[in-house]
This record gives sequence, structure tokens and C-alpha cells, in this order.
Amino acid sequence: MLTLLKIRNLALVDELAWELGPGLISVTGETGAGKSVIVGALKMILGERADKGLIRTGEETCTIEAVFDLKDPDILNALLEEGGLGPCEDAQIIIRRSFGASVTRQYINDSPVTLNLLKRIGERLVDLHGPHDHQSLFSTERQLAMVDAYGASGSLIAEYHSAYRLWRRKSQELEEIKNAENASGQELEILRYQLAEIENASLTPEDDSVLQDRWHRASNSARLVEITSQAVAALTSDEGILSRISDLQRLSRELERYDPSVAGKLTSLETAAVELQDLEASLTDYAGDLETNPAETAALEERVNLIESLKRKYGPGLADILARQAILTERLDSNENRSEKIETLTTALAECREQLDAIGKKLTAQRHKAAPKLAREISSQLKELGFNQSSFEIHLEACEDPNLNGFEKTNFLFGPNPGEPMMPLRQIASSGEISRVMLAVKSSLAGQDSTPLMVFDEIDANVGGEIARAVGKKMARLGQLHQVIAITHFPQVAATATQHFVVEKEVIAGRTRSRLFPVHGESRITELVRMLGGGGEKARAMADSLLNSEP
Repeated sequence: MLTLLKIRNLALVDELAWELGPGLISVTGETGAGKSVIVGALKMILGERADKGLIRTGEETCTIEAVFDLKDPDILNALLEEGGLGPCEDAQIIIRRSFGASVTRQYINDSPVTLNLLKRIGERLVDLHGPHDHQSLFSTERQLAMVDAYGASGSLIAEYHSAYRLWRRKSQELEEIKNAENASGQELEILRYQLAEIENASLTPEDDSVLQDRWHRASNSARLVEITSQAVAALTSDEGILSRISDLQRLSRELERYDPSVAGKLTSLETAAVELQDLEASLTDYAGDLETNPAETAALEERVNLIESLKRKYGPGLADILARQAILTERLDSNENRSEKIETLTTALAECREQLDAIGKKLTAQRHKAAPKLAREISSQLKELGFNQSSFEIHLEACEDPNLNGFEKTNFLFGPNPGEPMMPLRQIASSGEISRVMLAVKSSLAGQDSTPLMVFDEIDANVGGEIARAVGKKMARLGQLHQVIAITHFPQVAATATQHFVVEKEVIAGRTRSRLFPVHGESRITELVRMLGGGGEKARAMADSLLNSEP
């Protein structure tokens, strides 16, 4: 449930911290006092676009924060994880919106999020309805979802969606192959020639570096042998470095014989002699390796020339040639095996459709079983809301082709007056009637609706008397399964709430502001008397009667 709503600098509200409890919560006040600000704040928490014109005059930014305690955070945690966020801690989620003249930001648990993710989270937290917010009742798709919810078809719906998406994917693949451009015979010959030219080269990713090094060394082997021989001669000839080193070693040993203390100064000479001998051996081995076969050099040069030729045609790099090879293989395979692929996909598509039909028939049977039961339940709820002679039916009509929602579409039909034909809900003109139908539907689905908070913004408009009382009782019963906020002008509705808050305007230091405060006992009776439109003992007695009557 929503446990805390903070508003700062929104319209007439300078600062508000609203703590809420469970059950039905009524919000009342004079017209224009600022009740709509509560709804506006909740809509922005749900991801509605921020209206910069609502920032309180003289202020630069507006901030709204909502804290929800969650009974089962698993679904929201899955959405948060999908959005790259961590799970809710302590089964609590905190949503914050902040916006100014040019910048709007939204946060969930102090992490910045996209507006799209905020909307997806908000849909799971709050169900908001007002005099003009009944579009969900008019949507045949939402009506079908209500039937499925009542029939507990969640797992079957998930199974159907999976089968439908697979069937659609296979259908698209088959369509793409059938519509793909089929290459002409001459084009196929060119494709085959190009692919054979690349494949015959047996290219590897190492060809660019290793092959070039080998060819460069082989083509310059004569000069390399010459240079190496000169280096070895400089080391080993009679006047070479090693010979001179030997003379130095002889002289150092003679020095050491006359003065042993000089031994430590001569160790580097021994080291140099060993390293120069190792160098001579390495150069000799290197010169031996350079003795390449002229035929091998010619073969290396031919391969380098082949790769350079392929680069000019399909390059510029070796990676580009290998990528072209993959494209040519796929293009030829697509053309040469087209008939076989069409046959394979046609078989797979038939199997997918068979599976879809089997699941769809189960879903259809479940809907035909649930629809009349839900219609009877809604009719019963409507009677309690004053429609004693109304009629309500749920029609299921088969679709020509399967769609994401199944094999049928639905239509909620309502006839408020006996003797008159039933009509689709979208054709019902009276907002008061639609509001009560919506409340009846919500009451019928209260056990299946997982949304923790329901907000009713003056949906009791255009009703009165006993009907208003019935609306209040219905909301109170909804409050036993959900947290419900009712913004209302009717004392019959406000009196049924477990908590009652009043919004009023006040002027401080020449500035108007709205404030919200709870009412209990005498202050609550006073507010109900105001709503009843009169004073005196009769009005107080009526207010007291409303408070103390059974919900």
C-alpha cells in the first residue's frame, strides 16, 4: 500500500507529507481547495508527463515522492531487474519525480530511471479512475483481460502468448523467403565463381601477418646471409672481437697472478666473453635457417600476390574477404536451397499452428465458462448500486484469424433500462452510469486484481442519495482487499472510510496554499455536516447516522 506521499511546490501545495493507512481513505474539501493536486501528484508518480505550468508560482522545481510497502515484491523486482536496477529492499519501493522549467528526472529507490520504466512500475502499483478515466472499460482488449482474470487463466494465457509468437515468427520467416529476390542463372554463376575464388585460397586470419613476414624474409635471404656472415667474421676472424677478448683474458690472468685483489675487477670480462660466444652461435644458427629453397620463396610470393589480388576485389582487408565469403555462402544457400527451406518452414509452421489451435481452444473454453459467471457477478453488484432492473452480458465473438489475445474478442453489453436494447459500454452516455458500472466490475474482480492501490476521483459524480451510500459501501468492501482512496463530494461515501482527510485553502502572508489534514470525532462530523449542505441538529444527527451505520 501507499504509506507516504510527499508533495513540494505543486500548484497550491507548498509542502505536504501525507501518511496513509490501509482500507478506504476519503479525501474531501470545498471545490477548488486542491483535491485535484493529490490526483495530479499520483498521476506523475505513475509516469504521466510533467506539466511545468503546475510548478508553484515563484519556485523553480517541484518534487513528488511516494513510498509503497509491498506484500509481494517479486513482480516488481523482475521489472526492476529488466530495467537494470536492483531489487526492492525490505519489500519497499520509493518513487520520486522532480521537474523544473527545463529538466525532468525520475528515480526509483534513488536510482535514475526512464519514464517508460516508471510507467510500467506505476501500472503495477496504482489503478486510478476518474469521471473521464473509464477508457479501460471501453477497450475490448481490457475487457477480455478481465474475463481471463476472473477465470484464472493466467498460466494458459502465458502458454498461448508463447505459442502465438512462435507461430508468427515462423510465418514471417516463410513470407520473407517466399518474397526474397531469386537470383538469375547468370548471377548465380558469378556468385559461385566469387565464392570458389575465395574458398580455393584457404585463407586464415593469420595470413596477413605471418605470411607477409615469411615472404619478406625469404625474398631477402641472400642479403640477410651476407650480413650475418660479416657479423660472424667480425667475431671469429684472427683480428675479430673474440680473438681480442682471448688476448684480454690472458693478460687479466697474468695481472691476477701478480695481484689477486684485481680478480673482482675482471669478472665482467669473463661475462662478456661468454655472451659474445653465445652471440656467434646464434648468428651461425640464424644463417643456417636462412638457406631457403628458391621454389619455396616463389610459392610464398605467389600466395602473397593472390591475397593482395583478393584484397583489391573483396577487401580492403583480410577480414573483409572472409566476411564476403560468409555473405556469398548465405546468398547461394538461400537461392539454391530455397525450395527445401520453404518446405521445411511450411511443415514447421503447420506444427506451430496445430499447437496454437490446441492451446487456443482450451483458452476459448475457459473464457466461455468464465464470461457468464462474471456477467452474473457484475449484474449482482449493479443491483446493489441502484440498477435494480438493468441487464449486463458479456459477448464473446470468434475472430477470423488468431491474434495475440486469442481466438475471440469480447464486448461488455449494458442495458440500464428495462425494455431497451443492451449496448456496448462505450455507447453509454451517462458518466454516472459508467462510473457505477466500473465500480461493479472492480468489485467483481477485487479478488483477482493484484493492484495494491485503487484511486477513485469523484466517480460518484452525478449520483446522489441512496445510490451515493451504496457507492460508499461498495468502496468500503473494496477497501478490505485493497487500499482505496476516494476523492469525493458525497458525505455518504466519505462516512464509510476508515480514514478521512480534508483539503482546504488558507492564506498566509498574502500567499494561498492548500493543506491536508485528518479529521476524527467532532471534526469529522463537522466536515460531514458541511458536505450535507446544512447546519443544526438535524444535519449533525444525519452525519452521526452516516458514521455509525453499517458499511
